Parts: sequence; C-alpha cells; structure tokens
Amino acid sequence: MKVFVSSAVVALSLVVPVGAWAQAGGTLDKVKASGVITVAYRDSSIPFSYLGADAQPTGFGWEICGRIVEQVRKATGRADLKVATQSVTSQNRIPLLANGTVDIECGSTTNNSERAKQVSFAINYFYTGTRLLVKSGSPIKSFADLKGRKVVSTTGTTNFQVMRKLNAEKQLGFELISAKDHAESALLVQSDRADAFAMDDILLYGLRASAINPAELAVVGDAVQVEPYAIMLRKDDPAFKQLVDATLTQLMKSGEFETLYKKWFQSPIPPKGINLNAPMSRELQDNLKTLSDKPAL
Repeated sequence: MKVFVSSAVVALSLVVPVGAWAQAGGTLDKVKASGVITVAYRDSSIPFSYLGADAQPTGFGWEICGRIVEQVRKATGRADLKVATQSVTSQNRIPLLANGTVDIECGSTTNNSERAKQVSFAINYFYTGTRLLVKSGSPIKSFADLKGRKVVSTTGTTNFQVMRKLNAEKQLGFELISAKDHAESALLVQSDRADAFAMDDILLYGLRASAINPAELAVVGDAVQVEPYAIMLRKDDPAFKQLVDATLTQLMKSGEFETLYKKWFQSPIPPKGINLNAPMSRELQDNLKTLSDKPAL
C-alpha cells in the first residue's frame, strides 16, 4: 500500500456541521485512533478514479473523496490525518472495504440491491448504462449485431451479469469472456482478441479518450439498464454515512458539484487533455434535487 497525502485534500474544506460525529463509532473512531484514512482508488476508471501522469490517483470521484477526507479530519480532530491509498479491482473492492483494509471507495461502483447486502452507499453521484466499445469501422452498431462475436466484460462488474442475462433472454448468440480490469478489457478489443467490450458508457468514453489513437475506437449501441454510481462505505456505520452524505449534499446544493462535473466530463482532462464531452444525464440532474441513494434493482 502506498501512503500519499495530497495537498489538494489538505486545502479542500466545506462548511458542514461535524460536532455530532466527533464521538461516533465505526469508521470515524477507527480513523481517529489510527490517524490514517485509507481511500480506495481504481487504476483505470477514467474520469472517476485513475492514475495520472505522476502515478498518483486523480479524477472526479477522487476529488470528491478529498472533500470527504477534510470533513473526517474535522470530525475526528486529527489535523495530522494522513491519507493512505489502496488500488482496488472490481473483484476485491467489496471484500477490502468489508474487512477494514480500506475505509471508503470513490470510484465507479454501481449502487444496487445485491451489493447493499454487504456494503452501504452514499447519495448517488452518477448514472450510466451498459454500451459497447468496438473498433471504428466495426460492423457492430448495436447489441443485435453481436451474434457469433466474442464480447469481453470486466470480472466482478454488474455489466458482466447484464450481458450474460441479455445473451440468454434475447438469444443474441455471442461468447462472453472476462478480463481482470477495464484496461485489459479494452486491450482485448484493440488487439482483436475480442470484438466488443461491454461496460458503463462513461468508462468506455474515458478509455477511448486515453487510447494511443482515440479515433480507432467507437462507443456504440443504445444503453442497457441505466444504473447509479455511488461512493461505497462499510455497512451499518450510520455516523460515517451521515458525514459523507452531508458532504455530498453541500456540494450538490452549493453548485460545486456541477463545477466538478464540468471539469471532469466537459473539459480537457489528464493525461492527454482530451474532452469527454459528456453532458449531465437527466437522471443525475434530477438527483441533484432529490439527493437519493436509491439502488438499482
């Protein structure tokens, strides 16, 4: 595990009441006693959580985690609070959170009812649906074009389950294979070892933007099963969830959330300065008002 204290995290601050959380149990007590909070990040979930050119975590979710860390620093009274970072995958992110290895995960994790049996989720902060990454010029333009094709999706993701179910119900007749992470899944398409990569559309746009030649890849197909992303927390820790939700609420009501959205989804982002040009979905616009943590079914 690397230990990394971000100057951005130290500088970030919101005016959120924290007195009630100072003596809270669970994660806050753990962090107060150790002086360290461990934040999970993803290596290639652009633009939510990924490694920048300096090999340090960055992204939309990572910045929001910075705001949360500042509130934890206030709530615990630990001005010396250190931030440890831990890379996680789709497969190990829930076990590492549940067993206390990490304290919070700000990435691209779908909030659904099945996962809610093991972990808790904060207010939803993005909505996305499964689409396909293919090579430009591919005859695959929709899910109906997958018959006889090889489709990859990342192990441990809801997308893998969505594709398996879709294949059975619609009798699409494709071969579904798995890869360990999003970067490997994309590489299988780029190297012609898979015909399409099924994943959340926003992650596909991120992977396309970070490719050596983005023009060689295309995102196709109508979105299947729109689902929310949310910050993941340990289950049965209401005090910590209250702190995280209050931080998100402040960001959403103050307009700072929209500023961050424009920075990461509608402006040039590292490492290549490419603009994803992804407008805010209607579902996310609605949730800036309703502040719901409702899971996907």
